[in-house]
Amino acid sequence: CVHNTTFFFFFPFLSSLSFSSFLSSFVPKMLPLHTSSRIRTDSWVPEYIRRIFYYPQMDLEYTFWQMFALCVDPYRVYRTIHYTTKQTKNQWARDDPAFVAILMVFMGFASFAYAVTFKSESFVHMVRIIFSTIFIDFILVGCAVATVGWFIANRFLRVTNAHHVEQKVEWLYAFDIHCNSFFPVFLVIYVFQFFLLPLLLTTSFLSTILSTSLFFAALSYYFYITYIGYTALPFLEKTG
Repeated sequence: CVHNTTFFFFFPFLSSLSFSSFLSSFVPKMLPLHTSSRIRTDSWVPEYIRRIFYYPQMDLEYTFWQMFALCVDPYRVYRTIHYTTKQTKNQWARDDPAFVAILMVFMGFASFAYAVTFKSESFVHMVRIIFSTIFIDFILVGCAVATVGWFIANRFLRVTNAHHVEQKVEWLYAFDIHCNSFFPVFLVIYVFQFFLLPLLLTTSFLSTILSTSLFFAALSYYFYITYIGYTALPFLEKTG
């Protein structure tokens, strides 16, 4: 009951829907459903999710470029999205799940490394750590953050113009913003911090300052890239 109450707190619009009706009616509205000749189109699963399990459909080179650019020039990533997705596919969100899939793999390896380093009690405990890191810390929290941002942007920040086609923030674009913002956090908290463990696990004042600085830098960059993601949309105002 607690888990159901928490879920519907973040997603109140699902409380009156059955799981099957949600999949058939709401999910297709949030996720891109472009058809592909090499993937079955008669399934209720959105193509975005199906492509996660179909490696040839992913553009890995472009995804790795985005990950690198997010660390050095995040503005460039969103400028590229404007030309590669909005101009060519008439949507702001990525239709390629490669970014999410690769980040999940990275987080799985990082969680495994931490579990081994801290001598996990058992294999089941190790799997539990990996599962909670990927599907709770990244996916579930990301869905909650994306839903809040999606709702606020469409409800309070969107500008309507009678002379232009009405546009709305796509839920998947809000989730893309979370993924983009989370990648530098992953590098700092999961990767860089791992190599600093010998120093951070000491009881010195330096380790306290350093660990606090790492989390502060990671969260600051998360909010910074989130800010860039919403300000990149020309139909939103008061995002600054």
